[in-house]
Amino acid sequence: MLMPSFDLGGRGAAQSPAPMPRLQPRDWQNRLIQLLRARLLAAGPAGEDVLIHAGPGAGKTLGALLGFQRLQQEGRLDCFLVFCHRTTIGRQWLAAAARLGLTIQEWEGSWEPQGQTDGLLISYQAAARQRQQLERDLLPALGQWRWLAIADEVHHLGLDPEEPEATAWGHAFSILSTGARLRLGLSGTPFRADNLAFCAARRLRVEHNGVMAERIVPDLCVEPRLLIMAGDVRPLEFRFQDGWVEHGRPGLAGQREASPVSSELRESWRARNLRRAIRLGDGGGIALRLLLQARRRLERVRLEHPGAGGLVIARDIEHAGKIARLLEGEGDRVHLVHSQDPEAAGRLAAFQAGEADWLVSIDMCAEGFDAPRLRVVAYLTTVVTRSRFVQAITRAVRMDAGRAQLEAIPRQPSYVFAPADPLLISHARSWSLSEPYVIRSQASESACPAPGSTAADLRLPLQALADDAGAVIRMNGPQLPDFLGRAG
Repeated sequence: MLMPSFDLGGRGAAQSPAPMPRLQPRDWQNRLIQLLRARLLAAGPAGEDVLIHAGPGAGKTLGALLGFQRLQQEGRLDCFLVFCHRTTIGRQWLAAAARLGLTIQEWEGSWEPQGQTDGLLISYQAAARQRQQLERDLLPALGQWRWLAIADEVHHLGLDPEEPEATAWGHAFSILSTGARLRLGLSGTPFRADNLAFCAARRLRVEHNGVMAERIVPDLCVEPRLLIMAGDVRPLEFRFQDGWVEHGRPGLAGQREASPVSSELRESWRARNLRRAIRLGDGGGIALRLLLQARRRLERVRLEHPGAGGLVIARDIEHAGKIARLLEGEGDRVHLVHSQDPEAAGRLAAFQAGEADWLVSIDMCAEGFDAPRLRVVAYLTTVVTRSRFVQAITRAVRMDAGRAQLEAIPRQPSYVFAPADPLLISHARSWSLSEPYVIRSQASESACPAPGSTAADLRLPLQALADDAGAVIRMNGPQLPDFLGRAG
């Protein structure tokens, strides 16, 4: 297998007629290279698992490829397999590899790592559907090679020991990666709503609330707050639209009760409040007012960032259509995308290229979607899990090289607008911090953070602003050192 032309130490430039531009790894990427080397040297016959927790914009894709490339140059690895869950993410791997002079092939039924080929790209769905063929054809071909298995957004690879076939993606990856020297899991949100463990992650036995449980332990954790301080990503500012929701039968005043969105802790009422809050035609006007505020904010952002765009996360296709029509009625260019639309990939690419002001999505932009022009996110869905909320809002933290040269550190913020749901506010308080993922029974989990919990104690400043439809709760975060705050 031929060596790639790109070399971090500068040796490869003289060997290639068309040298690739040098890329200076970030500090955490250098630590990743050192970690992979140490784990590779210590790995036994069954391989070694490495889990990296780093938020959007950290450079997980480049970090993994840089790690492989360095170990390949040292003669420790020959090739790699990348598993990912969406074709759009697969294209990002292909582009990142090209930056480093690495060549990736997409799985099309056969593969022989030779010549200029360094890696193979397989989707989780294809790996699960074609597992037996891959076991029969791919694994024997890999037997003669020292290879690295990479699982992108590895939290999708759940493991259920009682029903292994029920978690088909995780089951397939576990089988297909058995011959790898290293298994590298990458995740921006290393936890799951169903509380299952996942692949390529070490687990430790710990005491949790008086009972023994298992905790997923990342081998390297790069918190968003550190990336913000370094200027690698943008900070986020939150605008939570509060208001009152009435419950009961119309016309029966004695049987109606008004519930405040931000302070309702009864779970059934909280969920019902949120369903009402995201309705565009609701009498309280929470969703409509939220969208108009988001639109005005995007107009202000464009005064200094002309190419900026906005993202709306909607509940379902019908809801998304109403939002798109409302924005179009205001004169905005809007692309609507969802998984049932065969043209969705083209619309995503068009938005990335700046051909629309707003992207309205249901399920296409939660993770893996890379659009540095995104500066405003409106979260109008009833999904309140921390993973989905964090994945959605962090679409707006990425920086591109052009903007990085124009903006001082800390970077100018992006903005998140959402109903003042208590769970969403709790997630916003801790979005920039790494929280442990404890695997425990569902019965031990509570829907809302208990007083004294980590989320409840992260007291970021709140400021209530007068508003006819209810207060807007403003949250700045994470808190930056004073000297950085003055730098902006």
